[in-house]
Amino acid sequence: MASHLSSGVSWAGLLAGPGAWAVNTQLGYALVDWSCVTRLQPIPFVAAALLLVALAGAFLSWRAWRHLPQHGSLEEATSRQPLRMVAAIGVLLGALFALVIAAQGMAGVMFDGCER
Repeated sequence: MASHLSSGVSWAGLLAGPGAWAVNTQLGYALVDWSCVTRLQPIPFVAAALLLVALAGAFLSWRAWRHLPQHGSLEEATSRQPLRMVAAIGVLLGALFALVIAAQGMAGVMFDGCER
């Protein structure tokens, strides 16, 4: 486990970014009625926690992208080029979904859920 944290995981951003966004969206819908009744706003805090999850996935993908070799033939059995591409896509998806989660969290700051 420690070696994965030091060298990264190429697919972490592919899983963490969309997964955190899906959880954020579902919790946002589930907590609207409760937050309207209690007048508490948990949605920005949930979004902040899940934003960190998406960014952590992007960070692990970035570390994997940095540690994988840049050159190699795709025909070689030991080529790591596909993992490098997966890591780059993981970084971009993690960052993209972090932006989306931040936008949803800001909407939770501006709207209280009781608008009709």
